[in-house]
Amino acid sequence: MHSFRDVATAAYCPRKLYYRRRAGDPDIPDGVGDVRQLAFEYETLRTVDAALLAAPIEVSPGTYRERLGGLRRRLDYWDDLADPPQRDVFLSGRECHGVAHKVLETPLVPALAFAGDPPDQGVWEPQTVRLVAAAKALSWEREQPVERAIAEYPAHGVVREIELTTRRKAAYRRAVRTAATIDGPPSRVDADAKCRPCEFREECGTKTRSLASILGD
Repeated sequence: MHSFRDVATAAYCPRKLYYRRRAGDPDIPDGVGDVRQLAFEYETLRTVDAALLAAPIEVSPGTYRERLGGLRRRLDYWDDLADPPQRDVFLSGRECHGVAHKVLETPLVPALAFAGDPPDQGVWEPQTVRLVAAAKALSWEREQPVERAIAEYPAHGVVREIELTTRRKAAYRRAVRTAATIDGPPSRVDADAKCRPCEFREECGTKTRSLASILGD
C-alpha cells in the first residue's frame, strides 16, 4: 500500500520518489509544522491581533484577515473547518494510506494543509493527487461516497475545494501505477525547474540549465 505522500511524489517526479524511498522517510522540514498549525487557529488569527502578528503568514495581516473573513462568509462548513471534529486522522484505504489533517462530517470531506504557496487558481497537481488519495481512503473506511476534498494554504489564508472529477481520478490512478512499478531510477528529466529545489538533485544527477542557456539554444 502506498502513502499519500508517495503518490503525490510520483505525480510530481517519479525519479524523486525512487530516491526518497532509498533514503527513507525524511524529517518534516523546519517551519512546516508551524504553518500547518495555522489551519487550526483561524478564529484566533481572525480576532486576536497579537496572534496574527506573531504568525508565520506570507501575506500582510490586513490581507490575511480579509481572506479569513471572506471564507467565513462564503463557506457553509466554516465552523467545522475552523474547529474540526477530527484532527490528524490516519486513513487507510484500498490503495493508499496517510494522514488527513482534518475530517469534516457535514459534508464528509478530508482537508489537507499545505505549507507552500497556492497556484493562482485551483490546486497543484501533486497536491490534487494527494487529496484524491485522502478522499478515496476516507470513502473506503466510511463505506460511503466522498466526492470532494479541501486544500488549505494556511500561510496565505487560502482554502480551495476540489471535486473528484474524472480527470483528477485519472491523475491519481496514473500516480498509483507509477508508484507501484518503480523498481529502479526512472529516466532523468532535463531543464525542469522542479529539479532545482529537490533534495536529491546531486544524487540524482539530473542536469539543470539556466534560463540564459536555454534561450541561447
